[in-house]
Amino acid sequence: MTLHAAIEQVLLKAKTALSTAEIASVLNKTSWYTKKDGSAIQSSQISARVRNYPHLFVKSNGKISLKNTTGIFKTPIVSKHKKLAVKSSIEDSTLLKKILMNEKNFNSVADSEDSIPHEPGLYCVRIKNSNALPSTFQNALKERKHNIIYIGLASKSLKKRFLNQELKAKGHGTFFRSLGAVLGYVPEPGSLKGKRNQNNYKFSKQNEVKIINWINENLLINWVTHSENLNGIEKGLIVEYLPILNIAGNPEALDALRLLRNRCKMVARG
Repeated sequence: MTLHAAIEQVLLKAKTALSTAEIASVLNKTSWYTKKDGSAIQSSQISARVRNYPHLFVKSNGKISLKNTTGIFKTPIVSKHKKLAVKSSIEDSTLLKKILMNEKNFNSVADSEDSIPHEPGLYCVRIKNSNALPSTFQNALKERKHNIIYIGLASKSLKKRFLNQELKAKGHGTFFRSLGAVLGYVPEPGSLKGKRNQNNYKFSKQNEVKIINWINENLLINWVTHSENLNGIEKGLIVEYLPILNIAGNPEALDALRLLRNRCKMVARG
């Protein structure tokens, strides 16, 4: 990661303006950016880099903040500085992916849920220990050499889609349905009878609580707010990381997951 990208990450995570000394202190405690000679990052180095990227940072009253204070990455308006705008857009997209996928940015649901915003964006789910999954899915993660189990998007609200639907079963969450099936749960027989949608099965309230408890105990989550090209970015990340609980757009989607989901649909359809 470049220094200016690391500074952006510090400010995004801090959600407030920081002094150059404070930014340097954070970077010296993390591995987001390291100097080639291994020496400590100085506040003067932060100040110089900020001056070189006026389209990214604002300095006011001795504090540095992001030019986009909402934290949502947007494609810059193309003016006479077209090359700069295109370059900035590419850097924003690359930074977004780095922030989303950086393992150091993941936390438990309990430590994160109060911070998930009512804004569009992307989210990622990792598992602490793959041994908590059935062997078929354990082996798939070992083959893929990571602990990423799902990547998704929220076109309107991360709070509603990611937290409420996917992690709390308050609605129809694709991830929640898949995870429940993998853990061996099935919906109530015939619960989809007479309903227009014959795919969005739900588990009993008792089993939903068990799945939610399992999520709280075993999973780590991260997200980024974003408003541009969500489908394209999500698709690229799924192709790159092959999360084991993603089916749509996944070139190595697991047949075992399809079978378990189909089993749940058949039970719910009666």
